[in-house]
Amino acid sequence: MGEMGYPIQLKEEGNKHFQAGEIDQAIESYTNAIKSCKDKKTLAVIYRNRSACYLKKENYNYAASDASKAIDVDAGDVKALYRRCQALEKLGKLDMAFKDVQRCATIEPKNKTFLETLRRLGADIQQKLKTSFSTDSRVQNMFDILFSEESDKEKREKAANNLSVLAREDAGAERIFQNNGVPLLVQLIDTGKPEMILAAIRTLSGMCTGHRARATAIIHMVGISKLCSIMAVDDEEIALATANLFQCVYDSLSGADKRIYGKEESLVLDSSKDLKDILLALLEMIASKKVSGHGRDQALNLLSRNVPRKDKKSTDHSKCLFTIDHGLRKILKVCGQVPDLPDQLPLTENTQLIASVLLNKLYDDLRCDPERDNFRDICDDYIKGKFDPNDMDKNIHAINTLSGLLQGPFDVGNALSGRQGVMEMMVALCGSEREVDQLVAVEALIHASTKTSKASFFISNGVSLLKEMYKKTKNEKIKIRALVGLCKLGSAGGDDYSMRQFAEGSTEKLAKQCRKWLCNPTLDVRTRKWAIEGLAYLTNDADVKDDFVEDEPAMRSMFELAKSKDKTILYAVACTLVNCTNSYDKKEILPEMVQLAKFSKQHVPEQHPKDKKDFIQRRVKKMLKNGVTSALAVMVKADNSILTDQTKEMLARVFLALSEDTKDRGTIVAQGGGKTLIPLALEGTDKGKIKASHALAKIAAVSNPEMAFPGERVYEVVRPLVSLLSTDRDGMENFEALLGLTNLAALNDKLRVKILKEKALPEIENYMFEEHDQIRQAATECMCNLVCCKEVQDRYLDDGNDKLKLLVLLCGEDDEKLQRAAAGALAMLTAAQKKLAVKITKVTGQWLEIMQRLCLHDNPQIQQRGLVIVYNMLDGDEQIGKKLIESELLEILTYVAKLEDNPKKQDAIDAARACLSRAMDNGLIKPFSN
Repeated sequence: MGEMGYPIQLKEEGNKHFQAGEIDQAIESYTNAIKSCKDKKTLAVIYRNRSACYLKKENYNYAASDASKAIDVDAGDVKALYRRCQALEKLGKLDMAFKDVQRCATIEPKNKTFLETLRRLGADIQQKLKTSFSTDSRVQNMFDILFSEESDKEKREKAANNLSVLAREDAGAERIFQNNGVPLLVQLIDTGKPEMILAAIRTLSGMCTGHRARATAIIHMVGISKLCSIMAVDDEEIALATANLFQCVYDSLSGADKRIYGKEESLVLDSSKDLKDILLALLEMIASKKVSGHGRDQALNLLSRNVPRKDKKSTDHSKCLFTIDHGLRKILKVCGQVPDLPDQLPLTENTQLIASVLLNKLYDDLRCDPERDNFRDICDDYIKGKFDPNDMDKNIHAINTLSGLLQGPFDVGNALSGRQGVMEMMVALCGSEREVDQLVAVEALIHASTKTSKASFFISNGVSLLKEMYKKTKNEKIKIRALVGLCKLGSAGGDDYSMRQFAEGSTEKLAKQCRKWLCNPTLDVRTRKWAIEGLAYLTNDADVKDDFVEDEPAMRSMFELAKSKDKTILYAVACTLVNCTNSYDKKEILPEMVQLAKFSKQHVPEQHPKDKKDFIQRRVKKMLKNGVTSALAVMVKADNSILTDQTKEMLARVFLALSEDTKDRGTIVAQGGGKTLIPLALEGTDKGKIKASHALAKIAAVSNPEMAFPGERVYEVVRPLVSLLSTDRDGMENFEALLGLTNLAALNDKLRVKILKEKALPEIENYMFEEHDQIRQAATECMCNLVCCKEVQDRYLDDGNDKLKLLVLLCGEDDEKLQRAAAGALAMLTAAQKKLAVKITKVTGQWLEIMQRLCLHDNPQIQQRGLVIVYNMLDGDEQIGKKLIESELLEILTYVAKLEDNPKKQDAIDAARACLSRAMDNGLIKPFSN
């Protein structure tokens, strides 16, 4: 055997082993062959073969190296090139692999495998470029731009924005974190430039969201006290962003963020100490002089959001008890601040009301009497501790704290008002020479008279004090407040016409005075706000509502104030609007009860003539004309605890009243009312959510949804509408929700799928069986828009239900709109599913007669839909086709097909002609000669 024969024999041996799947033996044979082979070309082939073995063994470095040796000999060796491409891809060297397969495809342009790999690698490289572009180098690059003195403002803003966007994606957040990002973000904060601080805080928020380990690390690296000092800055935007960061951290640590993270993580991290430290730090901020008003608001908001139980069924309210132990006196201190005195804590217009809301939530969260007694005792001690006969400032602090309790947990405030010394103190303050003493006293009296039925002896003494002050004072600020107190006491009769506390006409006089103050720009906002408080009570009276709505400057002034930074106004504005639109719950007055009451000399409530429907409608039109919707939009956006669920419910009631008349809904949409309603429909009291959902349904029923709810908002409208389909909602709510859903279902597939996801289908089907004609018609129209979904078609294909039968029978009803919707649904179903065309003939004996009636219908739209169903039946099954053609339908088809072209009927004529040509193709009729 010659020199040459031996390596070739070894190569053949290797090939046999390879084919038998004995890869290790094959490698051994090829390796021995390589050692003894002298011929370049043969050597190249052996290397190429050994490369294939290494690919099988997933030893990619060796596979690539062997393939390269073969390519060195023959640059056009397609097999070697492709093997090297496979190995390089596995090694992650995509661009090199791409070059190899590109050469393969150039040599063999028709090879499918090469083209497929080329396309796939191309896409992978694009993807990798995208991610590697957003990787470390990019993160580093952004920080470089931010720290560089040279970069211009625009560049820096862009980099800051990019960072915070990157941090919202988990991979991006991890990258920033791994690349020393947290210390760099702290440096950004230390620059002291507001836009840098904002960028850093927003980036940290993204990094903490839903990631417990990162949130824990960040809290420890940055420090809770540092975050508090940033939130304490006098800059509303920074305070809000930092509060948002705290919320993200809190959610991640407390597990309110329900995403799943590795097992090991949950073992390592016990977050309870961090959570406690955050609570303590926030409580520390509340009473600190170093904290700005905005920072204080956000600290109080965070406590409101996170301390009380979200779900009253949970028994653990330890956070609440902890907060009361460590912070109740601090919250009371905030309530007691008197901004007009020197040396007070920095506050915003809203701080004290936010503190009252928090007190109310904490008190509500308590579970037993001893806990409530303890709460009351701490408050009592605090207020008593401030009384000092020689220090007026301390006394007004005490009374102001009491005002805060009366606006929060009213029962606690009311109980403390009766304590010894309180009333004497009020009398002394009312008689004081100082304006500030009088203001504090009058406001306390007003808050005490809020719940007239509950406010005890305060009122009997209060009325005389208020009247006295109203008469004596020359000071407008005090006059307004005294008046409001009297209004509140005066409106105890509610909207009942004959229970007037004051003499006839004086309510209108008081209201006129309030309207004058409301329009007076020389008065400060706090004082004008009290004028709205007065109107909130006086508009229980129908004459007052009517006069107020006629007074355009007064109404516009109220809307302007509703948009101001002072959010303590929201409740009073909401009350006034509810009164003017009569959107409160009406008490039903039964005539037989009235007779009975008169007979027993009981008081009979009467309805005022101006509370009748046409008056209400006139008021609504006036309010819309003067911009009520944009005021409501701003009110709903108030991002803090002052916008309570109660206030949200009132705003929802107003919206529902405003959208009563179809003609007004365009105005509401134009002023941004559509998107404003969505948050009201998604959270709040049950009653409020239903009212807001109903208003949404009214708007969705008559407007183009893409205009009314721009962008992604439109998807959020589905759930509120579906909630109105349940049987415990009334017929009007069902009907308008169905109209709204029909409109949405007509838009696109994504919306149809969302409607099905919200489990609306069974409800819509139920309403198709409804006795009530309009509801049945609306449900059928909605179904007609949903049948293009596969899931809906499957329900019609299922045996054992009457869904298809119902549709066929609805096609035979007398109501044209109902017929049109049912025939439309049937036409689409039979076009999509041939089996359904067959199934029609089995569900009811009347099917043929119903089809004939549709095809002869006077309404061209219904006629065309009927003819399309017949076409689908001809197309679907020969036996049925025969049946159809043997019936009178042939005459009907022939008659319609021979009509002259006519734009009004053309669709129907074309459909009839299509049916005949289908029947001819199927050999059911002979081509007819003229």
